[in-house]
Amino acid sequence: MELPRPPDLMSVPRPLDGLDDGAWLDVIQKMDEVYSRLLADEVALEQKNAQLEASQQLVYSLLSSMSDVLVAADAQGQIEQTNQALCELVGSTDAALMGVPMHSLLYHGQGADLLQGMMQRTTHLRQGDTVELMLRDRAGQSVPVDFTVTPRYDGRRRCVGYVFVGRPMAEIKRAYRQLHEAHEALKRTQQQLLHAEKMSSLGRLVAGVAHELNNPISFVLGNVHVLNRYTTRLRQYLDAVHAEAALSHNPELMVLAQKLRIEPILRDLPSLMDGTIEGAQRTASIVDGLKRFSALDGEEREVVDVNAVIERAIHWVRTGMKLDFDVELQACPGCVVLGNAGQLLQVLMNLIQNAYDAASALPDVTPVLKIKARREACWLEIQLHDNGPGIAPEAMSSIFEPFFTTKPVGKGTGLGLSISYGIVERHAGTLTAHNHPQGGAEFVLRLPAVQK
Repeated sequence: MELPRPPDLMSVPRPLDGLDDGAWLDVIQKMDEVYSRLLADEVALEQKNAQLEASQQLVYSLLSSMSDVLVAADAQGQIEQTNQALCELVGSTDAALMGVPMHSLLYHGQGADLLQGMMQRTTHLRQGDTVELMLRDRAGQSVPVDFTVTPRYDGRRRCVGYVFVGRPMAEIKRAYRQLHEAHEALKRTQQQLLHAEKMSSLGRLVAGVAHELNNPISFVLGNVHVLNRYTTRLRQYLDAVHAEAALSHNPELMVLAQKLRIEPILRDLPSLMDGTIEGAQRTASIVDGLKRFSALDGEEREVVDVNAVIERAIHWVRTGMKLDFDVELQACPGCVVLGNAGQLLQVLMNLIQNAYDAASALPDVTPVLKIKARREACWLEIQLHDNGPGIAPEAMSSIFEPFFTTKPVGKGTGLGLSISYGIVERHAGTLTAHNHPQGGAEFVLRLPAVQK
């Protein structure tokens, strides 16, 4: 702005009547002072304008560089100011958002009542509040934003609007979910390592126990069979003695036989011998299982057709044990692994037998087993899903431990799954169990596949 220059002294009109030259000089001096003050005010005004522009540029740069979204709204919730982060999030310009209701940014209007109630609450409490709102992004998808809402006041402490500062939580929640999954995977790996170490220690311990038990069990079995033959001979002899006593009418011998309960003893001896032999044989089978559980894998490996092993296991369980149940097999043509066919057959027969036992425990339920074999990258996965009651949560962490069983006494030794676990582990695979979402238990056997 350019101010008018003061009049030149030479162009000053002739003094009017009644005014001398001194008066005119005073007037001209006052005009110079006023002009000087106007120049100083102009310089100060230009400095203030420059400072104001610098402040506005700073505020604009700060708003543009904020990663958090910012919205300034009036008392009715109409948008008055936004920042670049919000514009990029919702895919709109700052000019297009001016005067738009705040609730129009919500995804399908979800949370409009929550937004209105929060604005009223912050006004009443005269302090900020926090709420999570679902905004609609530029792709039309919902994105969670954690907003902090603060009321704005004028000089008379009247609420004239609100300031919304929010942080999109999608990336944070995704990172948290990935961190949680990594933590769970780490815990599973740690449990597997602890379990593998525990199984290795148990294997060494069981090998020694089985070796020590094998000799006395052999003695018991051998002696009981001999004692059984002796019992037969003694019975023949006592029958002859009793017959002779009856013929000779020896009442003392007959009274002694009744007093000693010789006849009941002779009748009980066969069942006692059979029970002793059965118990010894059962103990021998347990020891044999312990030996297989602890044995090192010294057998030669060969290429094994997994489908053939599964079909053979189903056949032997059905025909050998005379079990009636439905099996739905989804084979994997051409899937082969490197391993021992006999040991893998033992694993699958044990899993199929356990599936039948679990499903048959439910009344009025036909046992059904779904077996699915599939190739996944460099792994072969076999899933066995039964329609039984599932695995109890308290038993989930113990099902692969030796001697742990949920079957009644006499129905299981608790070694089947532990032996199967050891066999699969020696094949560089994994055997896991969980409850299926559709009910029942599901065992998953994973083995390294042969690369063709």
